[in-house]
Amino acid sequence: QVQLVESGGGLVQAGGSLRLSCVASRIILSSVNMGWYRQAPGKQRELVATAIRDGTIDYADSVKGRFTISRDNAKNTVSLQMNSLKPEDTAVYYCTAGWSRRASDVWGQGTQVTVSS
Repeated sequence: QVQLVESGGGLVQAGGSLRLSCVASRIILSSVNMGWYRQAPGKQRELVATAIRDGTIDYADSVKGRFTISRDNAKNTVSLQMNSLKPEDTAVYYCTAGWSRRASDVWGQGTQVTVSS
């Protein structure tokens, strides 16, 4: 079965940066859409960014200009570069893959990102 494994989470001060990575196995990355979601305590899960097979990239308004999603189909990886982090970015971040534009059919186990003020 398809597996997505995230890494790169951690604790960072406000204004800092983190880079999340996701390695996909048992799937050809170029055949699916990829995404990053996050869920903060007590809040609903939120779509952060998507990288569509046709090259389209989209971001939630809350992260535009600060986060960058990128995919390397040759290495079967997708990354999320997060700059100018804010305390409200604190959440568990999930790597996802799918066949719709929401890229939500397959989920990784999640990685914790904590931004201190």
